[in-house]
Amino acid sequence: MLRHLICLSAGVAFFAAATVVGTPAAEAQDVKQIRWATSSVGSSGHRALVALATLLNREMEGYEITVLPTPGAAASVRGFSAGQFDGYYGADVAYHEIANREGRYRDFDPQAGKQLVQSFWSFTLEIGLGIAAADREQFTQWRDLKGEQVFTGPAPWDTRAALERAMATLNVGHEYIELDTGLAGSGLQEGQIEAFSVYTTGESTPAPWVTEAMLTTEVAVLNPSEEEVAELDNAGIEVVRVPASAFESDVGVEEAVLVPLFYGFHLGLDVPEDDVYQMLTIIEEKAGELAEVDSGYRQLADDMIELQRRGIQASPEVIEIHPGLARFLRERDAWDDAWDDRVAG
Repeated sequence: MLRHLICLSAGVAFFAAATVVGTPAAEAQDVKQIRWATSSVGSSGHRALVALATLLNREMEGYEITVLPTPGAAASVRGFSAGQFDGYYGADVAYHEIANREGRYRDFDPQAGKQLVQSFWSFTLEIGLGIAAADREQFTQWRDLKGEQVFTGPAPWDTRAALERAMATLNVGHEYIELDTGLAGSGLQEGQIEAFSVYTTGESTPAPWVTEAMLTTEVAVLNPSEEEVAELDNAGIEVVRVPASAFESDVGVEEAVLVPLFYGFHLGLDVPEDDVYQMLTIIEEKAGELAEVDSGYRQLADDMIELQRRGIQASPEVIEIHPGLARFLRERDAWDDAWDDRVAG
């Protein structure tokens, strides 16, 4: 717990550098401040929320959004629940852990703080494994990493939780090594680790730190075998196939076989239904602009409404839906009546 608090404090210390400032006109008004937490600087989540906050600060009157990096999405969820933040970065994998009181949320009581609700699904992240290009003959499937040292991502991150879940399904008994993300490439090159997590946003662009690692050393994507893919499918874990061109470097395969999870930037019930509805309407109208700034929003530009539906479907029933999101989908004939009992009061 002490370590968590120290890490969280360190993340908030980036406040001044990562603040997204609104327009002078907005500053002159009586605006409501939104302290929106995301993952650490250099992550896909941080990059994406900065782009979103810049758009909303320009287009949405009455609000001023500040982007706050934290050690990871789990820290943003816990901080939101404790009242430290007004918005957080949440994924379906985290919601399942919370609902089942397992993993990173074994000791977390969602009823003890601010209610977690889902209000905006922004994209999927697709996670897999990268190895040294020189080791492509040694490692040909995920199970070949059994007993090896692997950096599956920072401990608080949802990407790590999703990858570890998939690897556990295949009984890949690896040894987890924790590193700073900036050291992943050199750690692979020097033999400190044999593999590390690689992932894309919206099936189109890798996280900044993954790109940096691939510039440090030659990395090949290690795909699960077709037998392993079938086992994942039988366990209810979806895989997607992302063109290798998304990584902007030679990763040794024509397509990367990755495990997706749904990510969203969510607000609480202290932001009224009308305001969340307005926010979603602005995002819908400007989705193409967001995708130009950050290609991770490509799915949003392609079909924002379907992305919201898929995010809700992937989340457990105990995580309720913000009434602003419910109204947004109802007015676009995209609401499922089976969700009526899940709308937060």
